[in-house]
Amino acid sequence: MLRGLGNHCPACGGSHLFSGFLKVSAECPQCGAPLGRVRADDVPPYFTILIVGHIVVPLMLMTDRQWTPPVWLDALIFVPLTLALCLGLLRPVKGATVGLMLKLGMVRAIGDA
Repeated sequence: MLRGLGNHCPACGGSHLFSGFLKVSAECPQCGAPLGRVRADDVPPYFTILIVGHIVVPLMLMTDRQWTPPVWLDALIFVPLTLALCLGLLRPVKGATVGLMLKLGMVRAIGDA
């Protein structure tokens, strides 16, 4: 999972896991691991939302409790923060998910759709 979190092949750690922003490479060029057959689907966005929510919501509540800023200032601060955290965490979370699924043998067969 740690190799996937670092966007490297979860099996060998030698090459890149992704060929695009979120597109997993078909297979690892170094070890031949079937990375493209691991389907993470909705799990990475779910975990990303869970993590970001646990960061942003307490910050919003603490800020609102201590300073009581106007709503426009809250939106000016927390909307970009939420967007940046989501975009920044989505790829590492997907890499860790692919690593876990590969470790658990959750690889779809070649003929499966």
